[in-house]
Amino acid sequence: MTDKAQAAKVSGPGTKTLTAATLGFMTAATVVTSLRGLPMMAQEELTMFFYIGFATFLFLIPAGLVAAELGGAFADRTGGVYTWMGEAFSPKWGFVSIWLQWIQNVVWYPTGLSFAAAAIAYAIGLPNLAESNTFVGLFCIILYWVATLVALSGTDFLAKVTKMGFLLGTLVPGVILMLLAVWWAMDGNAIGWETTTDPAVTVTEAGGKNHPRWFPHVAGLGSLAFLGGILLNFAGVEAQGTHAAEMRNPKRDYPLAILLAALLSFAIFTLGALALAAILPYSDITLQSGLFVTFERAFQQLMGIGWPVNLISILVCYGAVGGALAWLAGPSRGLLATAQDGMLPPWLQRTNAKGMQRNILLVQGLIVTLISSIYFVIKDVSTAFFLISAMTVTLYIIMYLLLYAAVIRLRSTQPDLPRSFSIPGGKMGLWLVAGIGFLAVAFAFVVSFFPPDQLPVGSPAMYVALVAGGAVVFTALPLLIYALRKPGWKAGGEHGHKSFHKEG
Repeated sequence: MTDKAQAAKVSGPGTKTLTAATLGFMTAATVVTSLRGLPMMAQEELTMFFYIGFATFLFLIPAGLVAAELGGAFADRTGGVYTWMGEAFSPKWGFVSIWLQWIQNVVWYPTGLSFAAAAIAYAIGLPNLAESNTFVGLFCIILYWVATLVALSGTDFLAKVTKMGFLLGTLVPGVILMLLAVWWAMDGNAIGWETTTDPAVTVTEAGGKNHPRWFPHVAGLGSLAFLGGILLNFAGVEAQGTHAAEMRNPKRDYPLAILLAALLSFAIFTLGALALAAILPYSDITLQSGLFVTFERAFQQLMGIGWPVNLISILVCYGAVGGALAWLAGPSRGLLATAQDGMLPPWLQRTNAKGMQRNILLVQGLIVTLISSIYFVIKDVSTAFFLISAMTVTLYIIMYLLLYAAVIRLRSTQPDLPRSFSIPGGKMGLWLVAGIGFLAVAFAFVVSFFPPDQLPVGSPAMYVALVAGGAVVFTALPLLIYALRKPGWKAGGEHGHKSFHKEG
């Protein structure tokens, strides 16, 4: 997703120091990078358990196990999905995979930064700015270019700023939100999910009392459109699969690490979203500002004060900016390696005096600017937020479809390849795990093209055209670039990830 997909390694591939607990927490931190997804989950009221359960057990766990097998098999090679898919299929599909991992990260930035924009609006006491499409669009563009200029300077400023982002900007506000929800309920206040009369989220009994649904009210695939966005919140687990070879006993410890990461992610997302839905009625939840409105209402109702919201908003903004920008240069560095392997033209291989991938970063900035401009066109910020998220998830899902297919193919084409970890259960276990993951993301891919019933999307045709157009254009581009590549593009030199067993 994203910054999530580019988590840094903490130890070299030759060491055997990682425990199940350490890798479990690392993976959880990779998955849970900010609280921006809580309002989307909270809008599903108690049906959030269905969506989060789907994302955890049919996506997060299978993806983690598949990534562990592939990461362990190629632990002595860098490149991640570039190597994995290149070995399974051909260098072309390795390039397509790492391109999709990079471009979805780029497309994702405007959503992460828009959440930071909302946080800033509440921090400075001007909450109305959070729903201003002009302010949000300008904030995303300006902040991203400032960060790009800093990255081009070759400093590690961004890494230092975001080092404590997960703790201060995600975990601390999340715990405060949960404690406020407990206090809210104990104080006798109305529980948000019990106050709505919307038939899409409640079931009305004969006595006329409303009860929240536990399963989605499915009137069409548009009712499930939030599934893709929720799935995106759990993405990125494959980034830590490469660490399986660094464990003392990966066959035993890695499944435990994935289970721990799944439980932590499930707990943070579920309890956080549940707390938000308990305090805020369904009709007041917006994707952009729902979290801050919740803090505002809780502090006013419980303590009669509002100033803590400003402080918490600063922390949330810190976490959101960290989640969006911590790896601004990282994904493009991976793309630079493919460029030097001859996958991209020479002008994208150029670096500045600091060794930074100047032209790739500039192209990246232009794409972020273009996508952030959607906020200027669509006045409802929540709708624009979700639209960009839908574009992101379709691109990431294509990469995941290739990931599941790759692990199955490699078991057949390279059965003797040393694997520090293998999905348990032999071929049947492999097909079960990879098959469930493949079908789950394929279903999420389909529903991502349906306008959500929960949001005023305006023209459904324009919504579908933008999401489908983004998926087609950004997926076709690497195929076109690969087809047009020339022998003279290769920069030479050795890259640990570039040698495949076959060419194609």
